[in-house]
Amino acid sequence: MTWRGSTTVSDRIFACLPYLLPLIEGLVFGSYLLRQFPVLTVLFIPLSPILLIYRTVPFASLIIFFALFLLVVRNEKISHFIRFNTMQAILLNIVIFLCSILLQIVGPIPGADFAIETIANTIFLGIVVAVVYSVAQSLFGRYAEIPAISDAVYLQVR
Repeated sequence: MTWRGSTTVSDRIFACLPYLLPLIEGLVFGSYLLRQFPVLTVLFIPLSPILLIYRTVPFASLIIFFALFLLVVRNEKISHFIRFNTMQAILLNIVIFLCSILLQIVGPIPGADFAIETIANTIFLGIVVAVVYSVAQSLFGRYAEIPAISDAVYLQVR
C-alpha cells in the first residue's frame, strides 16, 4: 500500500533502520533457542557492534526510544513512510517490553521452566518474523501491515 506517494531508495533504507531496535531487544528472548541451535547465532553476528554499543551505554534503549519518537515520528518534514515504519518499530518494542513483564510474572511459579522457555521462544520467533516481514516490505516500498499494530500506528502517524 503506497497511497502516500512513491518512496525513494533512501526512504526505503531509512525505513528499515528502526527495526534494529525491536530485533536487538528481542534477542533476550532468543537465548533458549540460540543455546539449542548455536548455528543460528551466525545470523546475528552483524548485530554485534550495535549490541556492544547498545549494552555499554546506560539507558541506551530509553534514549533511542525517545529520540526516534520525538525526532522522527513527530517530525512532519520526514516522509510518512519513514515515520510509519519508525512508529511500528517503536510499538513492536513496546510489545517486547510487555512480554518481558509477562515472563517476570510467570517466572516465580514453580515448575514453569518449560512454559517460560516456550513463551520466550514464541516471542523471539514472532519478533524476528515481524521484523523480517517489515524490513522486506519496506525495501519493496510497501507499508507493512501487522494486525493491530499497524492500526495503532495509523492513529499516531498522520
